[in-house]
Amino acid sequence: MSYLEDLFSVRGKVALVTGGATGIGRMIATGLAQAGARVLIASRKGEDCARVAEQINALGCTGSVEGFAGDVGTEEGIAALVEAVKARTAQLHILVNNAGVSWGASYEEFPHAAWAKVMGVNVAGLFTLTRELTPLMVEAASAEDPARVINLGSVMGTQPVADGAYSYTASKAAVHHLTRTLAEELAGRRITVNAFAPGPFQSKMTAFATGRDEQVERISTGVPLGRIGQPDDVAGATIYLCSRAGAYITGAILPIDGGLSVQHAVRLFKDA
Repeated sequence: MSYLEDLFSVRGKVALVTGGATGIGRMIATGLAQAGARVLIASRKGEDCARVAEQINALGCTGSVEGFAGDVGTEEGIAALVEAVKARTAQLHILVNNAGVSWGASYEEFPHAAWAKVMGVNVAGLFTLTRELTPLMVEAASAEDPARVINLGSVMGTQPVADGAYSYTASKAAVHHLTRTLAEELAGRRITVNAFAPGPFQSKMTAFATGRDEQVERISTGVPLGRIGQPDDVAGATIYLCSRAGAYITGAILPIDGGLSVQHAVRLFKDA
């Protein structure tokens, strides 16, 4: 193995990607498996995860993917997911907290229930799952090669933009702050905690704005680099943070947004 291959290697590591059957979660899972990791993907629809795992494995990855059901929206669901992970591995090198929900409505019609639903999954679920899986990550961690947590934030959590997703943007700002809090909390246990703040990628959540080619072209004109995100953009960032190359980085909020985070008053999906 060359120096570069060793520096960026995740070969043999065990990862859990929540919400790994679609969108950015699937991009991350595919990238890790292509790079040699053993990847567990979980979402509420276990059959979807199993099907996606088969599709990724069919690519001829040097790693592997296994899919099963897992719900981070309730305490009971999180407990069941933790047990499912423990049944498959005694140590966890990488946790990607990707599962999330959104809710869109006008300011006048935005419901109270949207706050509990979105914050419950995107923030409380993220925290609780991380805490419950910490013992498995401690088992995998060392000073030279810590365990890694990557949380999915959003450019909408760094910029004052809502586009009708009021609870979602607030939840992602909370994810960014919680990432820094957990980075300090878990550093002594040899676990790094970082977050991605993605801009527009094609996913189920953004299908209303990126589902058609003409929409993608329109959204791309508002991105400084002139395009939306591609699978390799987020896969490459994941491999960097999860390999030895990223072992000394914790508490970072990494923008993967084509420059949107340096603009003022972004209106990401206004013209979708």
